[in-house]
Amino acid sequence: MERLLKELCLLNGTSGREDEIRNFIISRIGGHAYHIDPMGNLTVRVKGAKPAKKTVALFAHMDEVGVMATYIRPDGLIAFTTVGGIQGTTLAGKALRFENGTPGVIGVKPMHLCGAEERLAAPETADLLIDIGAASREEAEALVRPGDTAVFISEYTKLGEHKILSKAIDDRVGCAVMLDMIEKGVEYDTVFCFTVQEEVGLRGAKTAAFALQPDYAIVLEGTTAADVADVKDGARVSVPGEGVCVSMMDRATVYAPALFRRALAVAEENGIPAQVKTAVAGGNDAGSVHVSGRGIKTVTLNVPTRYIHSPSSVCDLRDALAMRALAEKLAARFADGNGDV
Repeated sequence: MERLLKELCLLNGTSGREDEIRNFIISRIGGHAYHIDPMGNLTVRVKGAKPAKKTVALFAHMDEVGVMATYIRPDGLIAFTTVGGIQGTTLAGKALRFENGTPGVIGVKPMHLCGAEERLAAPETADLLIDIGAASREEAEALVRPGDTAVFISEYTKLGEHKILSKAIDDRVGCAVMLDMIEKGVEYDTVFCFTVQEEVGLRGAKTAAFALQPDYAIVLEGTTAADVADVKDGARVSVPGEGVCVSMMDRATVYAPALFRRALAVAEENGIPAQVKTAVAGGNDAGSVHVSGRGIKTVTLNVPTRYIHSPSSVCDLRDALAMRALAEKLAARFADGNGDV
């Protein structure tokens, strides 16, 4: 599965520009039936060894955070807005690549020219500009136009024995888990939904869940790990290396206690390392899925990710494998209808 994760992380696609990721996934699903809806969500239906008594759908989003060009200045520098949540401190000085391959860098005022207060202040996104090496508006417009998007330039790098560093771990790790399940086969008939525009408001999942209306939904996501520096106890949110992280509440969803506990119980029964998301932080496609239509029973499984929404996110591959194992076991448990929650 690591090979899939590497290939997916190195693909580029901000919210609304997920074509490259979607095309890659379609090229790997073999003869399974699939559908692309008007939003761009990709739904794949996989026949299992057994028919499902309950419909189970897994969700993971294809998009990553990035930027969009909004205005070309006379001097050739490019004003931009963020696509998804990115801090100014993360953006300053970072290398980018636009959809057509044009590279650039987000410029920041040199510290040698900053006053004492400026050196301490975090840069505001509105004060940053993209430099693509153009000397004029005309030169820049030959390469980049307003509305063009760009993502971080980043390599996929192993850190130590188990960790990786890359952009877009959120949520190519969920996509990798689902694609690996599709390639290897499932016990029960299962629906896999690769969604769009999660980073700008859980938008794709809203339409996909409304169309599918499964009995159960399992959302696979990369989530915040704040286990570094002086962050203590519950504020750490999740810890890389301690297993798949099960959400009990985030800013978009309050998970049904029975489903949350069932996920942890299935992990324990099968010897799958698992942890609880210990702080209410972030949100994911579950926020749209669980309130869709008549309501959908939803659980979220996460891979703890340090430095999330940056070009240098870090996760532990053992957690990704644990998420894959729990997703498979939990999907089968829901699909067989035994002990319905």
